[in-house]
Amino acid sequence: MRLRAAQRMYVVDLFSGIFDSVYVNNRMRIGMVHKRIGVEPKLYLSAVRTLKEIVFRALSAAIADSEQRDRTLDAVDRLLYFDITLVFDTYIDSMLGEIETAKRRTEVYARSLEEKIADRTRQLEEQAKQDPLTGIYNQRAMQEMVRREISVARRYQRVLSLVYMDIDKFKSINDTRGHIEGDEVLKPLARSMVASIREIDIACRYGGDEFCLILPECGADNAKLICEKVLDAFLARYPDYSLSMGISETGPDRYVGIDDLIRVAGQRMYRAKKESGSQIRAE
Repeated sequence: MRLRAAQRMYVVDLFSGIFDSVYVNNRMRIGMVHKRIGVEPKLYLSAVRTLKEIVFRALSAAIADSEQRDRTLDAVDRLLYFDITLVFDTYIDSMLGEIETAKRRTEVYARSLEEKIADRTRQLEEQAKQDPLTGIYNQRAMQEMVRREISVARRYQRVLSLVYMDIDKFKSINDTRGHIEGDEVLKPLARSMVASIREIDIACRYGGDEFCLILPECGADNAKLICEKVLDAFLARYPDYSLSMGISETGPDRYVGIDDLIRVAGQRMYRAKKESGSQIRAE
């Protein structure tokens, strides 16, 4: 009944003789309604063609004068084309609006996806740099960071120190108490390192029970103080264990490469091992 009433009003409006903004808005609303309820354009055109045939037959039968009949039919024909233009303009605009909305949603989703991928990539990169047991940087990340810090120190003519440390007789701990107990010793050592260093310093696990500290803008004397803090924190938890530490320094007058910096610190650490427990060697 609603559709029948709407169709009747449409036909009445065709012959109202008033084609103002209200008339135009009513025709445009037809396009929006057709788009919203999913009526295809070809069905609308078919209905208009049927309506035109009905109206033309009625007018042809009602108007005896041929000239007046032709003018009337031509006017109605033009008006129907005008209506079709308004309906299709609105229909197309509605489609374009949906496309634009879908495009914006797609762009928002794409940006969100890119951000998630970038965030996940950053997480994976960080995980690739972390030692899974202790949570500090692994050997791979350490190599990159030592190389970077040497480059920065050389550029600004600053000193850089590297600490190489090792738990004394760690193999015997694994052999007598098991690897799980050995791993539990490594974790507090890593935490002691992180708690004892500055924000710009970098703690790394070099491998096994060997750890390193990268200390930018820090000479051997100050590096030794940091080592003592690490040692005190570790021994407070494990008084029966001991650490051996070696310190190497580069800059500001002469700079060595990454391999030499690590090698010298390692050699001094092994010399510290030959002495009594928990020794720090900087020469």
